[in-house]
Amino acid sequence: MSIFDKLKQGANNTVNSVAQNAIGSLVNKKKTFTFTTLPESLAQMQALPEATLSDPFQTAALTVCALCVYAADKNIGIEMLNWLRGPRPLSAHEISFHDDRFRDGQTYVPFSYFEGATPENDYTPKQPFTLTIESNPTSDDVDGYFKAIVKSGGADSPRSIMLRMRGDGKWFLWEHFLLVGIRVPKSADPWA
Repeated sequence: MSIFDKLKQGANNTVNSVAQNAIGSLVNKKKTFTFTTLPESLAQMQALPEATLSDPFQTAALTVCALCVYAADKNIGIEMLNWLRGPRPLSAHEISFHDDRFRDGQTYVPFSYFEGATPENDYTPKQPFTLTIESNPTSDDVDGYFKAIVKSGGADSPRSIMLRMRGDGKWFLWEHFLLVGIRVPKSADPWA
């Protein structure tokens, strides 16, 4: 092994150790975020304290906010999601996927993650908007990635958001599983 290989290996070990320590301290945690209003533009989102993206919980919370905006204004939602994704903007396929999820009037789905939003009240969250992001023992199973968990008022099982840490310690959205089916709001349920 050359001297350069040894240096490279030492640097990689240090980076991996720092990443593991940062991620390991986040397992089995719960963080609650409160928003007096939801951001309506990328500038408003970037002005929030969570916009430092210094931990995966912050990025996960902002992802839910961005999806709420996407439901109301696709272009601003895309702008927010692209910012949260860092160097990996949404592909045409991913944009089509998001469009499809909101196509049948299911704009209520991202709001179901906020406290107080249930099928009975048509997924109208309590205000201020409160959101709890959690982790579990498997949240850090993949090096450099973190799986955050969020509960919906319309589903029996929690949903996940996968985040990836960049070399500077910031956390970015990798993928989410938030726009899956939930119980129909009472006003749209013919059996209610």
